[in-house]
Amino acid sequence: MRYLVIRRRLLDLFSSLGLLAVAAGLVIFPSQMVDAARDGVELCFNVIIPSLFPFFVLSSLTVELGAAEKLGRILVPVMRPLFNVGGACASALVLGFIGGYPVGAKTVITLYENGECSKAEAERMLSFCNNSGPAFIFGVVGAGIFSSGTIGLLLYLAHMAASICVGLIFRRWGSGEITHHFPGAKAERVPFPLAFVDSVKSSFTSSLGICGFVIFFTVLIKLLFLSGLLGSLSEIIGSALGFLGMDSAWAERLLTGIIELTSGVWSLRDASGELTASIAMAAFMLGWAGLSVHCQVLSFIGSSGLSVRTYIIGKFLQGIFSAVIVIIMAKFIAFDTPVALYLAQQVGDIAGTNFISAISVSAVCAAVLGAALFLICHFPTKKGGKSG
Repeated sequence: MRYLVIRRRLLDLFSSLGLLAVAAGLVIFPSQMVDAARDGVELCFNVIIPSLFPFFVLSSLTVELGAAEKLGRILVPVMRPLFNVGGACASALVLGFIGGYPVGAKTVITLYENGECSKAEAERMLSFCNNSGPAFIFGVVGAGIFSSGTIGLLLYLAHMAASICVGLIFRRWGSGEITHHFPGAKAERVPFPLAFVDSVKSSFTSSLGICGFVIFFTVLIKLLFLSGLLGSLSEIIGSALGFLGMDSAWAERLLTGIIELTSGVWSLRDASGELTASIAMAAFMLGWAGLSVHCQVLSFIGSSGLSVRTYIIGKFLQGIFSAVIVIIMAKFIAFDTPVALYLAQQVGDIAGTNFISAISVSAVCAAVLGAALFLICHFPTKKGGKSG
C-alpha cells in the first residue's frame, strides 16, 4: 500500500513538472509553437478528418445495422479457430486493415458496447486489429519516402502478418469467454435513419478528439526539438545501443516515431543510404503506431472497463514482429525497383491535397467497402441443406 502511494505521488510530481516545462516552452518559443499548431490544424483539416470521418461512420453503421453480426455468421469458422473470438469481430479486423488508425479500435469498442462481443474478446481484438491503412503505407511511406512500390507492398504485407501473429499470441488472453450465439445483447436493431444520425454525430465527435491529439503532439515534437531534449536523449540512447549499430541520428528518428508516427517515418527520408535499416525501422514505427495514436485509442476506451494492457503490449509486439519480418524478407526481395513515374509525381499532390479532394476519395472508398460488406452479409447462405 505504501509503495502504491509513493508511486502515485511520484507520478503526480513528474506530471506536474512536465506540464510546467511545456508551459515554459510555450512562453519561450511562442511564434514557433503557433506555427506548429497551425501545421497540426492544417494536417487535421486536409488529411485526418476527410480520411477518417467516412470510415468512422461506416464502422458505426456496420455494427448498429447488424452487418457485423451477419458477417460474423459467415466468418465464425475463421475467427474462432485463429483468434478465439466470435465472428462478429471480423468487421473490426477488416475495417482496421482498410480504414487505418484508429478505425479498428473504434469498431471494437462499438462491438463491445453493443453486446456483439465479450470483454475478453474485445481486449484480444484491441491487441491486433488497430492497424495502419494501405493508403498511408503505399502513398506516404512507400512512394513518398522510399520511392518504391515494392517497399510499400513489403511493408503492408509485413504489417498484416505481424498483426495476425499478435492475434494468435493473444488468443488465450482473458477468461476464454466467447459470444457463441447471435444476436448479441442488443436484439433489436436501430432503424437506419436513427442509426445514421447517431453514427454521424458520434463519428464527428471522435474525429474532433483525434484532431486534438494530433495538434498537441505536433506542438510537443516541435518543442522537444527546440529545447534540445530530443537531441540529448538521442545521444544517450545512441551511446547505450551503439553495439547494435545505433547512433544518435538513428535514435532521434526512433524517438520521433515512438512519439508520432507521421513525423517518425518522414525522418527516414534522410537515411536512404541504409535502406534495409530504414525499412525495418519504418516497419517498427508502423506497428507501434506512436503515442499520438495510442492517446486516440485511449479516448475511445474511456469508461468502457476494457484493459489497455493488451493493446499496448500488442502494438509493441507488432512493431518488433514487423521489423523482424522485413529483415527476413529483405534477404529475398530486391528494393531497387522504382515506383511508377506517374505515382512518384503525384506524391507532392497527395501530401498537399485539399479537403474536398481528400474527403471525396475517402467517402468513395468507404461507400464501396460498405456496399461490399452489406452484399456479403445479405448473400444467401446454406443452413441445414436449405437456403438461409
